[in-house]
Amino acid sequence: MEAVLLLIALTAIVGAVVLPAIRRRQERRELERAADASGAPGQAPASSPFPWGGGSGEDAAPQTAGLVPVEDLDVRLPGPDPELVAALEEAQREQDWRPAGQLLALTDDSELRWQRVQSLAGAAAMELAEWRRAGGGAGGESQAEAEAGATPPLLRKQGPARDAGWLRRWRMEEPGDPGGAQVYAQFLTWQAMADPSAAEYRIVLEEARTVCGEASRLAPRDPVPFITELFIARGLSYSREEFEQLWAKIIERDPAHMGAHLAALPYWSEKWFGSRKEADAFAQRAAGTAPEGSMLPALPLFAAYEHMPDVTLSPGVYQGAVVADAIEGAQFALAHARPGHPVEPHVRHLLLHFLVLAERYAEAAEQVRAVDGYVGAIPWVDSEDPARQYAAYRALAIARQ
Repeated sequence: MEAVLLLIALTAIVGAVVLPAIRRRQERRELERAADASGAPGQAPASSPFPWGGGSGEDAAPQTAGLVPVEDLDVRLPGPDPELVAALEEAQREQDWRPAGQLLALTDDSELRWQRVQSLAGAAAMELAEWRRAGGGAGGESQAEAEAGATPPLLRKQGPARDAGWLRRWRMEEPGDPGGAQVYAQFLTWQAMADPSAAEYRIVLEEARTVCGEASRLAPRDPVPFITELFIARGLSYSREEFEQLWAKIIERDPAHMGAHLAALPYWSEKWFGSRKEADAFAQRAAGTAPEGSMLPALPLFAAYEHMPDVTLSPGVYQGAVVADAIEGAQFALAHARPGHPVEPHVRHLLLHFLVLAERYAEAAEQVRAVDGYVGAIPWVDSEDPARQYAAYRALAIARQ
């Protein structure tokens, strides 16, 4: 998961909510059987992938026209953001930070800005990691590696070194740019999260917290640096008082920020410093006080995902009142949120997951049509192969609608 997380971030939205390993393995195994039985993405599986059975086994032939092939699914993003992709590709190709810097400078929407910061930082972290694995570093690739072609052409030193140098130069050349500080703080956070067992884990997080402080001073009204600190708060074990003080700074700046609520939710879960009751209360309170046009009514669905049982042997878990109410909240959010809300694709991906497991295939198929082509979101990024996992759910939704 972490490799994909570094590319797409979210969560943050993406790394903020992690299923227990037992349930991930079980669900992935069963759904991969469905994908194998289907023969191709979007085709009907021969039998139900669920441990409790279900389905008639006589599914109608699906409508596959327009579905994106598995190999073409984009694992970097939850939905389309062509401006971000263009800026990032140019920054990495030329090792020039300016395309990314200009994009952030023109991004006023705090939800979208935060997601772009995460994605840029994750891409830089992955770029550096790939460069190191390919033989980069203090001495570059060895002669044997060069002769064997171990280093991919894009990483060889015949052109600009693809080692995330563009991000370092951004910080050096424009130390007063809040965008550069925000991306660097998130970059450090992703690096620490990639290996929590590393000896320098706390040191890197402390440095990330320092950069968050610099970024907040450069743009005092921007909630993004404080949202990044929500991840740091978990890693550094903030007390509840410290966490609530941090949270107060965020809601003062943007009380309906969905990304901030998603990043804060895990702190209150039983996996970190709270309980299921506290996480549910946090989500329900936010949903109940959500202003018009907000995506917050969908937050209880993420809380439900956070606390699903390790092993589920009955579809009743997904058809019960708790999940049904959370699904209804997410559907309400999608129907009433402002057009183009940046978190909409994240909500649709998770909604697709729950609708399939609740055997509400026609509604699930609607979500497939809305998000198909992108898989950089929970729950797919919690699997070893996000594209394949998504394709298995897609096959069921389309085949049985």
